[in-house]
Amino acid sequence: MAKIPEHLLYTEEHEFVHKMDADDEVEIGITDWAQSELGDVVYVDLPAVGSKFGKMEPFGTIEAVKAVSELYCPIAGEVIEVNGALENDPSLVNKDPYGAGWMIRLRVRKPSELKELLGPEEYASHVGH
Repeated sequence: MAKIPEHLLYTEEHEFVHKMDADDEVEIGITDWAQSELGDVVYVDLPAVGSKFGKMEPFGTIEAVKAVSELYCPIAGEVIEVNGALENDPSLVNKDPYGAGWMIRLRVRKPSELKELLGPEEYASHVGH
């Protein structure tokens, strides 16, 4: 059964959002459920720092043995950091999706959009847990 941490927010497309200490910063990656469905991740294409995205715009791609999938930005914002460790070891997404496998950190443009994301119970229901 996939891990669905209580302190995170989620999208129906299987991204997670972790609110950071600064009110306008979040960390984004894919959920444990998503990485298990994809299988072994072999490549992650992430944007450059300074890139700006609207809500649910693709911000990159993830390539696994089974498929290539787009990654969607759960909320509007500007990329302030990219997880460079994924370039050398994309399997971190499989090993630790909510920790070492995070993908981007974003400065949030519209904090109200956080209220539109799924809570852990809603996400669990969405994936059939």
